[in-house]
Amino acid sequence: MQEKKTDAAEVITSYKGFDKDMQCRGFQYEVGKTYEHEGEVSACGSGFHACGYPLDVFGYYPPAGSRFAIVQQSGDLSREEDGDTKVASRKLTVSAEISIVGLIKAAIEYTTSRCLPIDPESPASSTGDQGAASSTGDQGAASSTGDRGAASSTGYQGAASSTGDRGAASSTGYRGAASSTGYRGAASSTGYQGAASSTGDQGAASSTGDRGAASSTGYQGAASSTGYQGAASSTGYQGAASSTGYQGVASSTGDRGVASSTGDRGAASALGKHSAAMSSGFYGKAKGIDGAAIFLVFRDVDGEGDEYGRIVHARAAIVGRDGIKPDTFYTLNAEGEIVEAEDK
Repeated sequence: MQEKKTDAAEVITSYKGFDKDMQCRGFQYEVGKTYEHEGEVSACGSGFHACGYPLDVFGYYPPAGSRFAIVQQSGDLSREEDGDTKVASRKLTVSAEISIVGLIKAAIEYTTSRCLPIDPESPASSTGDQGAASSTGDQGAASSTGDRGAASSTGYQGAASSTGDRGAASSTGYRGAASSTGYRGAASSTGYQGAASSTGDQGAASSTGDRGAASSTGYQGAASSTGYQGAASSTGYQGAASSTGYQGVASSTGDRGVASSTGDRGAASALGKHSAAMSSGFYGKAKGIDGAAIFLVFRDVDGEGDEYGRIVHARAAIVGRDGIKPDTFYTLNAEGEIVEAEDK
């Protein structure tokens, strides 16, 4: 493995992954703090590590259950010349935490900033290894099929597709759709009725528009839909699906996956081995296969709580025990009992 070292005065912006407790390899980090390594700095060997390309962080911390941050690296820097964009540094400052959507946007900016500009009035297509495509016109389309490529479409009814190994696709227009099928790819659609799909091994899909849908079928993928009546589906191993919209649906079919539906009348399904489903909104329901766990709450509906509803009861159960049947939706009643949900 070849290694390249640079001037100690250089300061770079990078992206770093952590576990749910903001730890990396047992070391505790905190937003706003600066850390300094004593001793040799060597990529993959010693020092504080982060990635220059945002989506490379998924190679070390999967989207599901992890946290990510923008960091500043300085002091001695060491890079792998034949690997990904990982950089080891003597100093590291954790500037701000960043969401999956933020990582996707940063990945597109990373790629487009390294490419030649194109005509914004026409559809864009980039097939080069590290190319980028951008279409900002109404009903425009953008496609990038190269390794680490990025596609962005912000126009009305626009669509963005990136099939490169580490590509990202973002569509923010009304009725837009974003699809990223590459390894470690990510897709984000924030437009009304938008849809995002990521089928890469460690990809993430996020749709925040009304009635949007997000689907991630890759290994360790994550899907999040926060729009009204949105749906999120994650079928990857250890994947996670989250739907926070009203009447939203979240489904996780991967082993050890988690599905969470926090919107009112939402539904959560745990269909993978050792998986779990949680529904925490008003009149929420959850189901799972035999051996899966379900979590339910009952909220105050008489106006005595705040706008979100005071939690009155909370219960957990394991499917297949105590009369809880597989593939059957359950909810909590006003007495805090787990009962079969009515089909409505």
